[in-house]
Amino acid sequence: MNNSTKISIVSPIYKAENFVDKLVFEIEKAIDILNVDYEIILVDDRSKDNSWQKMRELSAKNTKVKSVRLSRNFGQHPAIMAGLSQAKGEWIVVMDCDLQDQPKEIVKLYKKAQEGYEVVQARRKTREDKLLKKLSSKIFSKVYGYFTDTKYDNEIANFGIYHKRVIDSILKIDDYIKFFPLFVEFVGFKSTSIVVEHAPRESGTSSYSLSKLVSLAFNTIISFSNKPLKLFVKFGMIISFISFCVGIYYIYQALHHEIEVLGFTSIIVSIWFLSGVIITTIGVTGIYIGKIFDQTKNRPVYIIDEII
Repeated sequence: MNNSTKISIVSPIYKAENFVDKLVFEIEKAIDILNVDYEIILVDDRSKDNSWQKMRELSAKNTKVKSVRLSRNFGQHPAIMAGLSQAKGEWIVVMDCDLQDQPKEIVKLYKKAQEGYEVVQARRKTREDKLLKKLSSKIFSKVYGYFTDTKYDNEIANFGIYHKRVIDSILKIDDYIKFFPLFVEFVGFKSTSIVVEHAPRESGTSSYSLSKLVSLAFNTIISFSNKPLKLFVKFGMIISFISFCVGIYYIYQALHHEIEVLGFTSIIVSIWFLSGVIITTIGVTGIYIGKIFDQTKNRPVYIIDEII
């Protein structure tokens, strides 16, 4: 076996008791083709099913499998970071556990990386997801791109192969809110993408509900962009300009004795409208202050309970 290059495969595990065995089997089958030394790092995000028991059994039977359990459910992306912190390989593969990211594609990713790339991401040309997930992903990419003035490709997710230099740089990012694909984009390095097959989910349903997807998108945008604050500043300036023009108009009418009875409706509408603008602006500002507060507390984004 050629030990000159070692690959670490990191996969966050949640509700995967029915297919985690198959995940490991398919990964090993793919790595055997490459004939390189490897390790498989499975991170249990405190799944409520028997995933951890299955992982313990796999590690007991296979020394290549390292099972990591978090102290509670921290979320997919903190779980990925926990796995990356344990990875020792020169190349690190990150993939979801539900076998939609097909292990056989690791071969293509690795061979492409040997052409001189430090990041090779998997592009899902045909996504085998439910309509809601595909639609929400597309909306997020558009909204995120607008608020950050960047291009975010919703056909690319976590799946890819990354050089140890890239992962080390990502682990140095001290943001409280973790979102792995955007960290990859942020650190740069020589990167490319290749088209891969995307399979239907092995079993069960995604743990991301609509509310969780919205929360993740909102927190990510707030973390990576201050454009919402800038938009409210511009909006406030526009309102101020309109108010100034309306004020000039009313002064003109007053000087020409054209105002007989002040409009009750216009006053009430103005009060409610401007109050809404003020409250919303304060709310958005408060959210940013809250995120700053979370960051300054410097709490760990994950806690490892056990490693086998």
